Amino acid sequence: MQSLGKEFPVRLIERAEPTLGLSGAVIAGARAAVGEILVVMDADLSHPPREIPNLVAPILAGRADMVIGSRYVRGGTTPGWPLYRKAMSRLAAGTAYPLTGVHDSMCGFFAIRRERLLELAPHATGFKIAFEAIVRGGRHLRVLEVPIAFRDRARGASKMSFGVALRFGFRWLAAASRMVLRRR
Repeated sequence: MQSLGKEFPVRLIERAEPTLGLSGAVIAGARAAVGEILVVMDADLSHPPREIPNLVAPILAGRADMVIGSRYVRGGTTPGWPLYRKAMSRLAAGTAYPLTGVHDSMCGFFAIRRERLLELAPHATGFKIAFEAIVRGGRHLRVLEVPIAFRDRARGASKMSFGVALRFGFRWLAAASRMVLRRR
């Protein structure tokens, strides 16, 4: 990855003592970034880079604050996924929907203005920073979903584990509690 920095505007950020999981890595990258708009995606290319313009354009046009590459809107797909993985992913997305109003807040492929992400999720923990940002932004965050074909990774392993799922469960309960309290 460091060799890519010689040819492309890419910088590897190594954290000596990583904290806050994948969300912590995204926040560290956001703090180090100099661009106005961030695109968060998996480096294994399971998120299609050719869709980046479709994520950024609505933000630049002022039509959205955050744009998610969605597997679960018309035109979105998960080709080659086994049935159990589709079921688990849909269950997670369905559980998040009542809190976000977004079909795929669990997808890690999204664009957002750098300052907005740092405002909404400066202390996000765990695996799903888009979910946390949407919940914190509430009705004031305009979220748009664009369809993508999410392909399984060719290399590497998922960071999903029982601990990550448990942490998400606690974050979901906290978000649901805050939402109930806000309505009262």
